[in-house]
Amino acid sequence: MDRPLPEGVRRRVVGIAADALGTLPLGELPAGLRPYARFTPARRARYAATALAAALEAEPLFRLRIAERLRLGQPDLVRALEGGTVPPAADPMDVAAAAYLVRSAGWSRLVAEAGEEVERADAEGAAAEAVRLAEKLQGELLALRASARADADRLRGEVDAARRESEALRKKLRSLESDTRRAEAATRKVTAELEAARATAQAERGSAEAETRRLRHRVTEVESALEASRRNAREGRSVEDMRLRLLLDTVLNAAQGLQRELALPVARIRPADLVEAVAPGAASPHDVARRALAEDDPALLDQLLALPQVHLLVDGYNVTKTGYPMLPLEQQRIRLLGGLSMLAAQSGAEVTCVFDGQDLDTPVIMAPPRGVRVRFSRTGQTADELIRQLVRAEPVGRPVVVVSSDREVADGVRRAGARPVSSALLLKRLVRT
Repeated sequence: MDRPLPEGVRRRVVGIAADALGTLPLGELPAGLRPYARFTPARRARYAATALAAALEAEPLFRLRIAERLRLGQPDLVRALEGGTVPPAADPMDVAAAAYLVRSAGWSRLVAEAGEEVERADAEGAAAEAVRLAEKLQGELLALRASARADADRLRGEVDAARRESEALRKKLRSLESDTRRAEAATRKVTAELEAARATAQAERGSAEAETRRLRHRVTEVESALEASRRNAREGRSVEDMRLRLLLDTVLNAAQGLQRELALPVARIRPADLVEAVAPGAASPHDVARRALAEDDPALLDQLLALPQVHLLVDGYNVTKTGYPMLPLEQQRIRLLGGLSMLAAQSGAEVTCVFDGQDLDTPVIMAPPRGVRVRFSRTGQTADELIRQLVRAEPVGRPVVVVSSDREVADGVRRAGARPVSSALLLKRLVRT
């Protein structure tokens, strides 16, 4: 060939050789291509393209072996080339690559024609691309011109608007300067009046201070006269007090003699003892509920825990799933029991926290916090049933407070004599702890 192999034909030849390289025995390959024998065809075409092209040009035997593989893959194309004809529907690149490998009659002409065809197609594509680019640039230029005209019109409008606004601002400035001068004159007038008022007030304050001193002197005189009058009254009243005391002693002695003579018993019941009310030591949780506190006020729980010997029962998971349901169950228990321990230390109340244990696969290993009794329900038993059992276990008259937002639990413990409160109330109280 009188010119280098066209690039398109070269890529097609390298691709055919890369596909056929893996079918040849390792001993039939040139030494420079053996390291690429284990590569995939795509990797061989990428990394061994130069070595494949050089081997095809310098190793006729290797080229013939590749040509034989091409003959097996495209027998019709190879037979047509060896017969001196070119299939009309064949790709010029495939024809040129096959002719280069088979070296049929006129192969160099076919390769050259394929190269010229590729160059012509590239030139036509470049010309078409140039035309398209020129048309695109022409359109962009027209758009830019239109945009420039629109921007110029907009700027002219903005300049006119700015000019009109400037005129308006000048007029407003002149008006403000006039207003400022009037305000300054008014300020000077008010300042003069204020100075006059201060002078008048100073004179009036001097007169008031003189009058105050005169009145204080007069008050001192009146207080002296009043003290003398009180002293005289006390001296005159002492004689009357003595007479009244003698009369009172006479009446008391007569009353004591009458009591001894009639032998009247000492009165142990007073009228106030006959009125129904709640004594301080006998108050129950239901009496606390009658006070003027909202059901969600944390002060209500403080008053309930202030009852003597009160027992606080907590429905654990009902509280935690109301306050922080996104935490794991273990973290819910730890957080609630920590707050209950602080509440028990502050109030001194007995605190029991009940958790539902019927779905536990293994026993829960934990150290209960100080001042809090922790219980899990047995298999087949709910925490609600365990709470009702704990309420029934308490003696009649002991104040019991149950924390749960479950309506069924609240109704059940209320019938048993306990006082139910909501989980939200306990959560508000723990936040304040």
